[in-house]
Amino acid sequence: MKKILISTIAVSALFFTVSCNTDFDNDVSNVVVTNGDADFSKYVALGNSLTAGYRDNALYADGQMESYPSMIAQQMMLTGGGAFTQPLMADNNGGLLFNTGAGTVQIANTKLYINDFIDGAPDLKNANNNVATTLVNTVLTGPFNNMGVPGARVSHLLAPGYGNPAGILAKTANPYFVRFASSPNTSILADFVAQSPTFFSLWIGSNDALLYALAGGDSTIEALTPAAEFATYYNMVINQISTGTTAKGVIANIPNVTSIPSLTTFPYNPLTAKILGQGDIAAGEANIDALNAQLYGPLNQILTAFSAGDRIKPLSKTGANPMLIKDESLPNLGAQITAAASASGNPTLMALAGYLGAVYGQARQTKPGDLTPLTTKAALGTLETLPPGIPASLASRGIAYPFADKYVLTSTEVEEVNTTIAAYNQVIKNAADGKGYAFVDANAKMIELASASGIQWDGVRYTSKFVTGGTFSLDGVHLTGRGYALIANEFMKEINKKYNSNLPMVNVNSYSGVTFP
Repeated sequence: MKKILISTIAVSALFFTVSCNTDFDNDVSNVVVTNGDADFSKYVALGNSLTAGYRDNALYADGQMESYPSMIAQQMMLTGGGAFTQPLMADNNGGLLFNTGAGTVQIANTKLYINDFIDGAPDLKNANNNVATTLVNTVLTGPFNNMGVPGARVSHLLAPGYGNPAGILAKTANPYFVRFASSPNTSILADFVAQSPTFFSLWIGSNDALLYALAGGDSTIEALTPAAEFATYYNMVINQISTGTTAKGVIANIPNVTSIPSLTTFPYNPLTAKILGQGDIAAGEANIDALNAQLYGPLNQILTAFSAGDRIKPLSKTGANPMLIKDESLPNLGAQITAAASASGNPTLMALAGYLGAVYGQARQTKPGDLTPLTTKAALGTLETLPPGIPASLASRGIAYPFADKYVLTSTEVEEVNTTIAAYNQVIKNAADGKGYAFVDANAKMIELASASGIQWDGVRYTSKFVTGGTFSLDGVHLTGRGYALIANEFMKEINKKYNSNLPMVNVNSYSGVTFP
């Protein structure tokens, strides 16, 4: 079945005259649109979910129509650029179904939407009761100009069989690429080169670091691609593009994890009397007293004796308290905790001595600089399964039981990720300079967006603040239509600068943002 659609955003909407109160230096009106030294007749975009138009934790048709390559292609058409086709999803709910041969299973959730606000925070639900309709096994007839594949790392662009449905359950293939791969054994890059593009964009590499960060720095869940390995694969991609095509192009670097709301919205210290009492402050204060008496106070006394009292301090009934986590970078004081509890003379501590040493030897409270993924919020206070004889009051994750590594990105892990991203970005900049491609400093743009002043467009201020900033969608990682428009303009600014073209900027305010109930 063939399901493609040329982007049909009204051209007139892209030419609204913008005011001078705009943070782009080539906003123009009444100018001649030209392609300069570039040939836009066959534009193909390579990348991951950001290129595909993924948003609200799903890929869906309307989001794809507001992908940044679609916006760029619309402007290229004004200079004689060709049609821009995308492997559109079956609906505007997103989510994926896969027929295993033994039955159909859902392998990706539908998009998020704001159902309501609870205490000022959005209550997020999955659209269509989380029932997907897009069947991965229905392979679309290409080729497609938008080759953004959600979830792809740099190495995946080169991987044969990345679009083979036989590899979906084993996770050696990507269901989004399965939908439009030209054959089961092809690679993304092979299908790209086969199109003989005259111009390309490449924004890839964020997943090499971001997936690890969103997994709290837990390498058993997602690996952080070493910088040297990243360089090898990235340069292979660039070399195959430059030798396999004559296309000119533009490539972009990777934002730091500290600039996205998925990792900067949920505070390190969310525990208040109201939260711990589930809305009842008096009950929360009573819970704090009990926690201090049974756990925090005794552990603080023991740890203080070993010059580690700053790891765990008693909770405040009037302030905001940090969460309890396991920090694997800390020296393990489990044996010392067990010995001290055994010798305490306190029957309760003595009975729990072995358990306390095993569980709290590397425990500490979160502190400024630690980053908590938005997904951790739902896990706060959920119950750990405890050994027989251990009080149930110690089971609440993040409160009495230390959160596992996957729930929090520690400040040490943040530094590790950002140092690695800096190395990635140097590789990307060197590739752009070495091959003569235009270069987009997306990291600098995201830092600007995260600043207090944000980015102005025609009198509207945009920031990276979750929900209200206007640019990030409900997953806190991917952009809204307006966010993608800002990125599209940044790409076109650099294309114009490098190739002497004159692609006009799109009107950011004409695209969609977060939908409120």
